Parts: sequence; C-alpha cells; structure tokens
Amino acid sequence: MSSHHIVREKQEPALLVLGMNNFEEELLGQLLEWSPTVITTPDTAEKLNSFGIKVDWIIGDAAEGDLQSDVKLIPVNNDSLAVAALKFLTANSYPAVNIITDAPGLSEFLPYAAKINLVIFNSEQKIYPVTTGFSKWKPAGEQIEILTKSNTLQYSGLQSSKSGIYKTTADGFFNLQFEEPFLLIAEALN
Repeated sequence: MSSHHIVREKQEPALLVLGMNNFEEELLGQLLEWSPTVITTPDTAEKLNSFGIKVDWIIGDAAEGDLQSDVKLIPVNNDSLAVAALKFLTANSYPAVNIITDAPGLSEFLPYAAKINLVIFNSEQKIYPVTTGFSKWKPAGEQIEILTKSNTLQYSGLQSSKSGIYKTTADGFFNLQFEEPFLLIAEALN
C-alpha cells in the first residue's frame, strides 16, 4: 500500500484553534497530520507561527502583528470569535471541524452541531455530539460524561456514578438511546 495520498480541500476536518493552553503537542500534531485548513485567533496565531504551523485564516476585523502574508481574515461582525468561524465554515460547506479551546463555551457550539461535524478538544477532554443509537467500544472503568440533559436517556454497558458521569462496566461496547436530536458527550484525553 502506498503512503502517498491525495488530500482534497475540505476532505479533512478544518482545525479551529481558539486557545491552546496546556494542549498536548502530540495531539496537535495528529490534528495537523493531513494539512487541514487552520483557522485561529490573532493571539493564538502568533503561538502557532512560533511552532512553524501555517495559519490559513484569522478571525478578526483587523490583522495584528507580523503574520504570514497569505493569511486571510474572517470578519467577526459582532459575533464571538467561535461563532464567526463556525458561520464561515458552514457557509463554505466544510463538512467537519476539530476545535481546540481552553474553555469550551458549549452553548456557542450547540447551534452548529446539526450543521457541521464538530469535535471539541481542551487540555483534558474530547467533546462531541452523538445521535441516538450511538455505541462505542471502551475498556472497563473508562469515564464518559454526558454534557447535555436528556429525560429519555437509556444506556447499556455503563453505570452511573454521579449526575452526568458514567463508567464503562466491562471491556466492550456501551450504547446510548434518547429522543433528543443529539447529546454532547465527553471522554478524557489519556
């Protein structure tokens, strides 16, 4: 099998970097592996530039500092930086985005969960929406956090340990059933 692959634009998830304090460089490298479109804030762009990472878009109404000459701007237009970026991505038909943030304001991301496949990373967790019937294999004792409320949640392969926190009961699949369009779940980054 050849190690040469042709990657088409928008084939890989875009990478939206809103903040990266205490974020593992190895995971950042994995998210950059297939050369995604990189979108970031002016402050974080300087940090990415210092790592030698090419930034494609900066969210803001004016460029700050000495940034790469081919960087384009995404206007904020009275939105938050996250919302401006998500509006841009959905308007330009990006199918998916990985988001790195220091403090995920999940309420900003919820309206976009049905429009774009999103995965949110912070220094401790990977957060993503799931639809009913979701199942995933995990080793015994792994923690899963369900971040959005459901009055109809049914699960198997999990044991509730406290409100919203579940642990896998054995090596194998856990399953979630619910009536809401989606739920946000979080897994620990190991």
